[in-house]
Amino acid sequence: MDKFERKVWGYALKNSISHEGFLNIGSVVSGMFHEFPKEEVLKKMDLIKNIASEIKFMEIEDQRAKFDELGLENEISHREGREGLPELPNAKKGKVIMRFAPSASGPMHIGHALTSSLSYLLVKEYGGKFYLRIEDTNPENIYPRAYKMLEEEAKWLFENNFELVIQSDRMDLYYSYAEKLIKKEAVYACTCKTEDFKKFSDGMKNCPCRDLSVQENLERWKKMLDKKGFGEGEVVLRFKSLNGMKDKNPAMRDFPLARVNLTKHPKQGNKFRVWPLMNFAVAVDDIEMKMTHIIRGKDHRDNAERQKMIYRVLGLEKKTPWTAFLGRIKFKDLELSTTKIREDIENEKYSGWEDPKLPTLAALKKKGYKPQAFWKFAEKIGFSESDKVMDKKEFFTLLDSFNK
Repeated sequence: MDKFERKVWGYALKNSISHEGFLNIGSVVSGMFHEFPKEEVLKKMDLIKNIASEIKFMEIEDQRAKFDELGLENEISHREGREGLPELPNAKKGKVIMRFAPSASGPMHIGHALTSSLSYLLVKEYGGKFYLRIEDTNPENIYPRAYKMLEEEAKWLFENNFELVIQSDRMDLYYSYAEKLIKKEAVYACTCKTEDFKKFSDGMKNCPCRDLSVQENLERWKKMLDKKGFGEGEVVLRFKSLNGMKDKNPAMRDFPLARVNLTKHPKQGNKFRVWPLMNFAVAVDDIEMKMTHIIRGKDHRDNAERQKMIYRVLGLEKKTPWTAFLGRIKFKDLELSTTKIREDIENEKYSGWEDPKLPTLAALKKKGYKPQAFWKFAEKIGFSESDKVMDKKEFFTLLDSFNK
């Protein structure tokens, strides 16, 4: 192991150990800049990333042992770790607007609590407005009890300091934006079969529907809304991607915004037949709520780019929210899918959402955990994009330490 590699191990291990296993690769690179020429550090970024990745899969005790084995205590310069909340870029006092936007598929679990707590604490720190936005525009995956459970849990976790918004109550707003985008020639109503459109996408070619006139698209849109019009699967409202069908990222090629779905909605019944998809509803709501900052999982990078395109065609590029992407905590032995947990409850594997074996907020609240425990945990993670593999025991040891 040469001097450079040894130092990478030292800075990465020290950073991970001091942050309870949450390694911040940015801090490692910063440390290396103090020891080596910037050009050399940048040239060896793959090595740094590989070592960081290896460390993330090590237990904290093994990290400490490795650090001691290398004998680096006196060689790694002391760098103060971040304390408190991370700084929020471009934040104006009293003007920060953020949101927590869970789906209505079930109540909150520990993953929701950590991500949303960071957003809430930043609004609390800077001043502004915090929204609880329940996303329920997919009629097929809604758990009716989730509306009340999410609201009650938010009252507990966010000190009842939020404004509640339910997406399915805003359908007229989404429809008005759909017409606005049609008139701007930014979307089109596509009647191609799914398999045919995939061939166009894979071949980086436009489908015939892309060249429809504004008038033809408006007529198709009206037919989507008409009870006697298009049926399920017969039409999709698509966004005209800014780089067209030749975009290097297939996920960006004329992605869908809305479709006909005749499933009865638990809250709205059969009042609506055209439902916006996530990227459309989220972009519209973020625009209307004047969102300034967003914290989301890094698996949503493509979605953030799609939503940014919608801002751009509406002439709102300068209003696009600043976004932080967080890494995931991957649990070895905990199920976080509310849909799967719901099935297990229905099959009597668990007694209910408050079953002590579950990682739900309802269960943890009943066991005596306080909101501050999640706040402190979220503060410790900050804006880290690093994924962390943990088991149940390791996670709850940390959470317990924050619950004192």
